[in-house]
Amino acid sequence: MDQISFKNIQKIGETVYENERYIHVHDSKLTLRYDSNYIEFKHIPTLAEFDQAAAYLREYHLMRNQHHMKFYFPENEEISGELAHHLKEQGYEVGFMELYAIHPQQFTKVNGQASMIEIKEVTEEDLEIYMELQYEQEAVNGADFAKQKRQVHQDNFLSENVKQILAYYQKEPAGSLDLILTDTTIEIDGFNVREQFQKQGIGSMLQKYVMDVYKDKTVILVADGEDTPREMYRRQNYNCLGFQYEAQKC
Repeated sequence: MDQISFKNIQKIGETVYENERYIHVHDSKLTLRYDSNYIEFKHIPTLAEFDQAAAYLREYHLMRNQHHMKFYFPENEEISGELAHHLKEQGYEVGFMELYAIHPQQFTKVNGQASMIEIKEVTEEDLEIYMELQYEQEAVNGADFAKQKRQVHQDNFLSENVKQILAYYQKEPAGSLDLILTDTTIEIDGFNVREQFQKQGIGSMLQKYVMDVYKDKTVILVADGEDTPREMYRRQNYNCLGFQYEAQKC
């Protein structure tokens, strides 16, 4: 398997400042999206370095009517007990993400109600169905956030490097995912199955579609290190390649 790291994962936003300690990423169009407005440390910071970076980010965000704080730490490095304690005291939610990769031929055989499930690439004909499905999922984080994301989905529809995939269960829109294409990898992003259609094999069929269409590329994705889907990826023969800690608060 080719050398894959979190640097292969697409992150929406532009670098607006960088020094020897961290990179600051911001997106003026997606101000409510934590993963587009953050600081990523180049090494595990001392408490003084963290507090200095936090003060800078807080001031930057408040000037733009942003109220969240988000930090990424270097991949495959644990957060020290002292820093972890400090983050907790400051009210941050601390977690970690895991990076997974698989070659399509390693994907496990899919068992499910395939005859009831249709997987297709989004076209003009069903773009609005896809948009409504995304809004339904993203409105959990607030209507304003979901409205900001709508433009991203519209831009992605026109992009040559992104494919939007829909799943129908008995002709009802049931799930979706986005595919981010590079020369060597396919990143699965925005993977979701509507709650009422879960446990019907839809997630597996969406992935099977990816594996069948992009047989010669490495498929990659990021999963919450403390969430259930990571266990599914392990059962499906994905390899866990690393982890990355993050901290955030409103």
